[in-house]
Amino acid sequence: MSKRKRLINSLLVILLSFLTALFISPIAIVLMNSFKGQFYISAEPFKLPSPDTFVGLQNYISGVQKINFFSALGYSLFITVFSVLAILLFTSMAAWYLVRVQTRATKTLYYLLVFSMIVPFQMVMFTMSKVANVLHLENPVGIVLLYLGFGAGLSVFMFYGFIRSIPLAIEEAAEIDGCTPPQRFFYVIMPILKPIAVTVAVLNAMWIWNDYLLPLLVIGSKYRTIPVAVQYLQGGYGSRDMGALMAMLVLAIVPIILFYAFMQKHIIRGVVAGAVKG
Repeated sequence: MSKRKRLINSLLVILLSFLTALFISPIAIVLMNSFKGQFYISAEPFKLPSPDTFVGLQNYISGVQKINFFSALGYSLFITVFSVLAILLFTSMAAWYLVRVQTRATKTLYYLLVFSMIVPFQMVMFTMSKVANVLHLENPVGIVLLYLGFGAGLSVFMFYGFIRSIPLAIEEAAEIDGCTPPQRFFYVIMPILKPIAVTVAVLNAMWIWNDYLLPLLVIGSKYRTIPVAVQYLQGGYGSRDMGALMAMLVLAIVPIILFYAFMQKHIIRGVVAGAVKG
């Protein structure tokens, strides 16, 4: 390796290390302050906990009690899991149909779904809230249908590109063996979709788990998800329990960070496969 390449590699390592530290620092600051007393969080936010400022797990206990954390965790898990499952099932089936049935109607539907990806949520949130109220979707089950609608655009787009690469001969062979269309999809196509399905699942899970605005507008304070529940630690007139807030933020991000860290290799594999095959 030449000196120039070694220099470039060294500079890249330094740059990437700096960016890594920059991106991780907010999480580290929140974690650090979650073990400090409320007064010291505001006065010394960037200092490590000392014997005078360290309060142990007091902030975590206080936060769990104040926002009923485990109830919020249950609602978040229910909404995230079932929304992701619904998105995976229905958008993969829709993409398969749109690829295999090439008509003017299916092409129009596909482009409408792609177009929905660029429509800002703020443009439709008031209309969506009214529709949810009229259709009685203001509950954890109803919001799953809303997430299915909002997640359909990107998910169909990703599945569509991947399915186009699957040879039609595979399905024709299954049809000759007596498989019906549903059997062809679930027994032949679905196993092939595993790499891109994992990618779609992770991306949607991260979005739904961290979403604040849609649960607030649709189910409000009756069924509080974690992002909505954490917001209630901020009281009136600007008062807030910073210690409990920091602790609950840590508990809120730990599950999704662990999930992403465990699945990141599948994300990269699925994105590369979709880009090359699509």
